[in-house]
Amino acid sequence: MKRQKRDKLGRAHSNGYQAGLGGKTKEQCPYQNTDAKSEWLGGWREAIGDRNLGLFR
Repeated sequence: MKRQKRDKLGRAHSNGYQAGLGGKTKEQCPYQNTDAKSEWLGGWREAIGDRNLGLFR
């Protein structure tokens, strides 16, 4: 069961990263669950930081 939970949170992080690269705003987070939302926002912040560093265009 812990493996499934980790996979969900990992997927949320990955989706947030992709959303950040795609230029979506943090208000567009699709998750209501606090843990998943936190992971999504973490991925989103990471992507925004990478874009600002010039790693992606």
